[in-house]
Order: sequence, then C-alpha cells, then structure tokens
Amino acid sequence: MKKIYDRIVDMRGNLISVVAKDVGLGELALVQKGNGTKTLASVLRFNKDLVTLQVFENTRGISTGDKLSFLKRQMQATFSDALLGRSLNGVGEPIDRGPDIIGEKVDIGMPSFNPVKRIIPREMVKTNIPMIDIFNCLVRSQKIPIFSVPGEPYNQLLMRIANQTNADVVIIGGMGLRFDDYQAFLENAEKSGSMDKTVMFIHQATDPAVECLLVPDMALACAEKFAVEGKNVIVLLTDMTAFADAIKEIAITMDQIPSNRGYPGSLYSDLASRYEKAVDIEDGGSITIVSVTTMPGDDVTHPVPDNTGYITEGQFDLHDGVIDPFRSLSRLKQLVIGKVTRDDHGDLANNMVRLYADSKKAKERQSMGFKLSRWDEKLLRYSKLFEDRMMNLSVNLPLEEALDLGWQTLAECFDIQEVGIKKELAAKYWPK
Repeated sequence: MKKIYDRIVDMRGNLISVVAKDVGLGELALVQKGNGTKTLASVLRFNKDLVTLQVFENTRGISTGDKLSFLKRQMQATFSDALLGRSLNGVGEPIDRGPDIIGEKVDIGMPSFNPVKRIIPREMVKTNIPMIDIFNCLVRSQKIPIFSVPGEPYNQLLMRIANQTNADVVIIGGMGLRFDDYQAFLENAEKSGSMDKTVMFIHQATDPAVECLLVPDMALACAEKFAVEGKNVIVLLTDMTAFADAIKEIAITMDQIPSNRGYPGSLYSDLASRYEKAVDIEDGGSITIVSVTTMPGDDVTHPVPDNTGYITEGQFDLHDGVIDPFRSLSRLKQLVIGKVTRDDHGDLANNMVRLYADSKKAKERQSMGFKLSRWDEKLLRYSKLFEDRMMNLSVNLPLEEALDLGWQTLAECFDIQEVGIKKELAAKYWPK
C-alpha cells in the first residue's frame, strides 16, 4: 500500500520538498491538489529525509497541505508501432489530438547499450545533401551536432535530413520550440510523405523546463526499442542548448553552486549520457544522432558547444545559410569513403575543398585590387560553381549524381592536369 504524505514543507519555483523515506533519484510522485486535479513530480535530490521534487506542470494550485504519494517507478515512455506518425509532449502525452498510445512501458534515462553488442559502423546514412554526403559523410550510429547560431536555417536542415534519409524511423526531439517551428516540422513531414515513419517529442517554449529535460530521454528510449527490433533509427534533436539551459534553470532553483557561466558541473555528463545512446547493434538496428547546438554570440568556447565537442564525432558548422566546408568535420567518414562509396570519393572531395580554399585567396587578391592571373580567374569561376552546386542547401542529389556533378564542375573550370587528382581516377571519371 502506497504511503501518502500530507505535508509539503517547502515550495520554490517549480520545486517542492517533503520529508519522506525509501525514495530513489528520478522516482515519480503523484501530487493531488486541493481542487481535485493531479500532477506528476520527479525526485531531483534528497538530503537525509528531505526530498526535493520537480513538478512537471507548475506549482500553481498546490498548497502545503496537499497530498503526495510516490509511485515507486521512474518516468516511462510508451512504446509501440502506433508511435509512428504521432506527436507527443515531453511526458509522452499526445498533442496531435489523436488517441492515447497503448504499448509497452519503457523506463527512460537507462544506461547506454551494452558495449559488447556494439559493432564498428560501416554504413553511410544518405541525406542527398552534397555538403554532407560528399565532404563529411554521416555514418550510421554516429553522434554529430550542427553548430550554428539563432536565426540560421538549422531546423530546415533537419527537415531535409528527415525527408531524405534512408533510415527506417525518424524521431524528432524538439526542445524550446516556438509553435510555428513545431507546425513547420508537422507540415514538412506531411508534405514530404515521411510522416508514417516519423515520431515527434515536442517541448514548446511555454512548457515547463522539466519537460524539456525529458524530451531527449523519451526520444532515445523509443529509439533503442526500435533499434533492438532491427530498425535503423535517426534521432534529430533541436536545440541542445535549450536542453542545457533547462538544466541550468533547475540547478539555480536548487541553489547548486554553478560551474561555468551558470551551468552546473554535471553538464558534460548530462550531455554525454544522451549522446552515448548512438549505437550500431550486432544482429540488430542502429541509432544515429544529429543534434542542433546553437552558440550564443557564435562562441564555440561557450560551455554547451565546448562540452559537446569532446563527446561527439565531428560537427556540421552552419552559418550564413550554408554548411562551412572548412569548419565542418566527420570523424567517421573514413570508415565509408572509398569503402562503401565509389573509389573516386575521397580524392574528389579533398581536391574540391582544396581548390575552394585556393579560390578564397584569389577573392582576397581581387578585393585588394591586385592583377589576377589566368589561374585566379579559373579559381573564381570554380568558386561560384562550387557554392551554387555543392554548398547551396536546396541542392538535392543522390551521392553518385553529386560525385558526377563534382567532376563536371572541375572539367568546366580546369584542365585535367591542373586538379591534382590521381591519373587513373581522372582517366576513369573525367567527363569526355
């Protein structure tokens, strides 16, 4: 029989405290308000018998005399194939006016997948975006952030990936989204025809901070269940800075001593425990994580991107509406380039970026009024074609067609002996 506590000894913001025994960290409690309504709370910390809980909605309507009972379980996600095509909030409740999800209850925030069952990734996740597929391949089971600043089209980039990926299931975790952002994800999935393989967990900017913390755990708990069933899942999270800010907000309310710029010292572990869910399972499916990390003031030394860089396997740097080829990196691309892709992939990508870097120097010489050589003029022409054909995020090409377009671009601007690519590869792929 559950014990009922009828005295709340402290209330601060969305936190309440009770004197209780035999409770666990993360355990759920049910708070019955005086007006008859109920709300959930989660145990954040305990000091001897004083237990502090975070109320999921808000403390409005709660009095110190209300009743509280512990449920002896952590927060759970409901998993079934009925999730596909549905939108839910941070606590797993439908927000699309559809029926409740009926299925298996899965504890969230559990340890990462057994390392013994993990395998080295060997497959490419195709996106049809040349700046990703050619120059910084996304590899199955990779964890990689999109570093950007507020106002850039990072959500549109995630939508492109969701529409065009060859993954079996797409799970979108939105944190701190405006309503129009949420609607954009919905409309995009419906228009592109990807809704039947998409699940959305959405925390809107007006929702409580604790629900923001639950979104990645909800998304990743369901992703693990799909992966165990043999499905390849891609999890798209936006924005992990909003997630970190929610952690900071709760830590400040709890009077925790801050570490760097107000964030708690646990920030690295909080981020790593989510990113490490990325996995390629032996005799099973996989989880690939692509997240957005907005950098206040475009400051890569900000605690959120700084910690993220130690955990993840590269980054896509999105600014001025394009993915920067010089500041982007995929640390796993060497596992697939030339192995599961065409033999010309590596040489072509490296030389195209090298020539684009040279074209930047030619632009500097032009801007300073120096006389341009014939080689500079070739580089300037190449620069324009490279930006239009490769860097433009509206370009939608399968990898093989994008590689062919790369060769065509080189052939339009340079002679075959000027590009620095191996003779045997140039002889094989140079446009006739």
